[in-house]
Amino acid sequence: MTLRSLARAALAAALLPVPAAAQRLWKNTLYPYAYYSAVDGVWGAGHFSLYSPIGFVERPEANQASLAFDAAASTGGSYSLIADLEAPAYVDGWRLAVTVGAVRENRLGYYGVGNDAPYVKDSVTAGHPYFYRVSRSHQSARITLQRRVIGPLRLLAGGEIRKTDFRALPGGTQFGRDLASGAVDSTAVPFSDAVARGGLVLDTRDNELDPHSGVFVEGLYASGKGYTRTTASARAYLHPFEKLILAARLGGEKMGGSPPVAAEFTMESSEQPVVALGGYHTLRGYYDARFLGPGKLVAGAEARYALIFAPTLFELHLVAFYDAGRVFGPGESVRLTTSGLHSSGGAEIAARILRNAVLAAGVGAGSDGALFLFGTSWSY
Repeated sequence: MTLRSLARAALAAALLPVPAAAQRLWKNTLYPYAYYSAVDGVWGAGHFSLYSPIGFVERPEANQASLAFDAAASTGGSYSLIADLEAPAYVDGWRLAVTVGAVRENRLGYYGVGNDAPYVKDSVTAGHPYFYRVSRSHQSARITLQRRVIGPLRLLAGGEIRKTDFRALPGGTQFGRDLASGAVDSTAVPFSDAVARGGLVLDTRDNELDPHSGVFVEGLYASGKGYTRTTASARAYLHPFEKLILAARLGGEKMGGSPPVAAEFTMESSEQPVVALGGYHTLRGYYDARFLGPGKLVAGAEARYALIFAPTLFELHLVAFYDAGRVFGPGESVRLTTSGLHSSGGAEIAARILRNAVLAAGVGAGSDGALFLFGTSWSY
């Protein structure tokens, strides 16, 4: 049995049946690719997907349904194996997403806990090359089901099981020191979690992959092993001129109970959790997970000017951005404030290819210096 036939059988089993008259067209793609990351060095990857295209009907979803397999490894010792099922438009009014993965981030940032965690350049030496790095591995299975309530408003329910482990890298590291001192709870390393999630999503974007106009607002609540997580975020997109798109975002998250360090590394969303705070999806120009805490505030604005503008075929954008954010410690209230904000700015060149791909590369700079950026989607 071929990979394509196996994927088709898995997808058919996972989705609700549809009448014969409504049978979809299925296509597949298979390709290798490579890219560079300031965090992990050079990556080599492969992608296979089986998908049912939207066709020529104008809809915001990229596909009716898709099943994708991605495998990647880096020169820095990181790897990623992910199977992802998405059905945003297969059954009217319903959205299903299932992701199973095994990932190791072998050069993830760890600078200590708190908004004032310092970066001392002289701490990184030939004998301590990974002082501000930690190896994190996690295996997870995540499911999200959404039901349209009325118009663009959806109700969300989901769950996730995840096991996360950390390993101090060779030489002295900040993580190793905090683990030994008790600043990181050693009884929560490794950490096995089971999370239930619920919330509301308001989505008026004209295109989910590459929005030109609309808003995306979500309010989520999650309960994990010994902690809770409340997340609220909003993104807005304006298209004042044919070749100019303006985007902005504001988000915050508060964790209650006794969240382990494994949970503090991420910020929840209705799509996939993101590493926070720092990195391509939260604070460009800072290393991944630069700031760590149970409370998070993130904001940003960017202008995307189209050098080439042929919607649904090809777009090439020049992007200028500004990001800001901070974390809050245990007991601190998460609030809108300009106090203690870390900020960064930079520029990117981004390409949208047909209906299914966005690639972006650029440079961001914050108080720690400048970093090369690469993403396979918009930052937000």
